Amino acid sequence: MLDRVLRHLESLVSFDTRNPPRAITTAGIFAYLRAHLPGFECTVTDHGEGAVSLLAVRGNPRRVFNVHLDTVPSSPAWTADPLRLRITADRAIGLGACDIKGAAAGLVAAAGVTQGDAAFLFSSDEEANDARCIDAFLARDHGFAEAIIAEPTQCEAVLAHRGISSVLLRFQGQAGHASGENALHASALHHAMRWGSRALDLVDAESHQRFGGLTGLRFNIGRVEGGIKANVIAPAAEVRFGFRPLPSMAFEQLHDAFGKLAEPGALARYEETFRGPSLPSGDIALAEARRLEARDLADELGLPIGNAVDFWTEASLFSRAGMTAFVYGPGDIAQAHTADEWVALDQLQRYTDSIVRILE
Repeated sequence: MLDRVLRHLESLVSFDTRNPPRAITTAGIFAYLRAHLPGFECTVTDHGEGAVSLLAVRGNPRRVFNVHLDTVPSSPAWTADPLRLRITADRAIGLGACDIKGAAAGLVAAAGVTQGDAAFLFSSDEEANDARCIDAFLARDHGFAEAIIAEPTQCEAVLAHRGISSVLLRFQGQAGHASGENALHASALHHAMRWGSRALDLVDAESHQRFGGLTGLRFNIGRVEGGIKANVIAPAAEVRFGFRPLPSMAFEQLHDAFGKLAEPGALARYEETFRGPSLPSGDIALAEARRLEARDLADELGLPIGNAVDFWTEASLFSRAGMTAFVYGPGDIAQAHTADEWVALDQLQRYTDSIVRILE
């Protein structure tokens, strides 16, 4: 079975699905998948800008397996062609092998040796934080009650992870000579720095919060830009930051708190540029109920349950739509998005064996 998985993985890695540049079409990797899923009814949809999805259904399943086919760009640090799979004694090396074409190869291989009901949703926009493929699927009358989303979880069912929010702040000041006594309070950059200090204090104050094995609020100021030169008071500044809340934390309350940290009149713009809900989705009572439903499903399928994780996945979108959802796939997140990305061969074997058992 592993040989079959590796043959599929070699082909899947060879298709360039780097995102960006989002040059992904309904041909290429999607044509390959259609050709290797005989007996499935396949529907390919082009959602625009490189976002393509393939829903493959056999029989009358109530559960859908989802895996994204797009990858991050390859860096100059790769030691060989990233689109050519290399196999060693214990690992398969190639762009997307871990995140998460290895799971796609396992699903196709498992489908080829089983006869049971099955549904696979392949998508190509996850790495762009652009969930139009999943949103379009969930907006239709799809008929599925459960979803298993493939990401690198070392073949353990992950029932909970953080949400994610990205924010753009624009601060305004008053240009002038830096020798003026008003420089401390007129500079947009000074406003931004004071905001940043207060934001770090706010995050520290949330360190006691807990949910499902996760602790505290994750936060990062990723970019600060503004000003003209050292002797000019900065008339404008821009800050891009992100936070990753626990499933029990409310996004709107956090945005309100971060916005209020700016000095009066200093903030010209506060814009959330991306939001992904937590897994499970909902208020604390609903989130806990959904977590228990996902645990029961993992137990029913005989899958080991792992710890909650800090990284975000599209499983939360399925959960928000009311489906029982968890994350399950081969590989370790530590190898995702790295040069010479790899997945362990025993992980591919274990994952595929579990899918065969579930689909039989």
